Amino acid sequence: MIMNWQNKIAEQVSSIPRSGIREFFDLVTGRTDIISLGVGEPDFVTPWNIREAAIYSLEKGHTSYTSNYGLESLRRSIVKYVDGFFHVNYDPLREVLVTVGVSEAIDLALRAILNPGDEVLYHEPCYVSYAPSVNMAYGVATAVPTSKRDLFALNPEVLEASITPRTKVLMLNFPTNPTGAVAPVETLQEIARICIKHDLIVLTDEIYSELRYDGKPHVSIASLPGMKERTLLLHGFSKAFAMTGFRLGYACGPEPLISAMMKIHQYSMLCAPITSQEAAIEALENGTSAMLKMRESYRQRRDYLVKR
Repeated sequence: MIMNWQNKIAEQVSSIPRSGIREFFDLVTGRTDIISLGVGEPDFVTPWNIREAAIYSLEKGHTSYTSNYGLESLRRSIVKYVDGFFHVNYDPLREVLVTVGVSEAIDLALRAILNPGDEVLYHEPCYVSYAPSVNMAYGVATAVPTSKRDLFALNPEVLEASITPRTKVLMLNFPTNPTGAVAPVETLQEIARICIKHDLIVLTDEIYSELRYDGKPHVSIASLPGMKERTLLLHGFSKAFAMTGFRLGYACGPEPLISAMMKIHQYSMLCAPITSQEAAIEALENGTSAMLKMRESYRQRRDYLVKR
């Protein structure tokens, strides 16, 4: 008897469409006559010193599992970097989890937080995985629209009008994929006030935070008064350090949430690859110069395209 798989796949999964961006990526892979603007893939090779650290890790025979939380040495490098760049201080032993990319961190956080029917607000246009990730965690994903008038930053009044008794989480992404929107500090302060008023948890995906071109310092909502205790800061290495294939990210946040995420992580993923983790230490400790050079190249290209 031939198995009929049409009714065997979980409805929660079968109802989710495949990512259009990934379909486009597959279509143009290998083509030399097309410039793809669809996937956030740096066209730089990972800087040599970072690749060398990965090679050296293998040559030393470091091929084992690590702690579920990630290498302690990496977590200490992360909190040092986050303190200097985001101006938020975390405990490397209790408030940091190393993940297989930021995407895993988002998935873990939503599964750790949501009960069936809990609502998650997110602003759009946005990265394609947010709503499906919420749906797969049995939550309700609700889009909050942004507009050109606000330069695609989230309007606090529109946000507050979207909150319902079911709303539990607000997902933020500044700078935003795909618009590049950056929320002014005043806007972040108003969003923070709303989140505190309505007792919302904030998941803030700040993977593009190093790639601002206006010369202004990045401000994380986690650094604002009263927000660290209700915010999960999500970051990684793919964009700033051109390490997409290393698949490494991290989450910094309140110990109860990090601990809950780790419980899921230890049964589903166990740990991120040790080779990637040791390369990431080199990126955090000695990768800033290369990152700034790549950012300047991106800025020049942006300026050229806008002028055209």
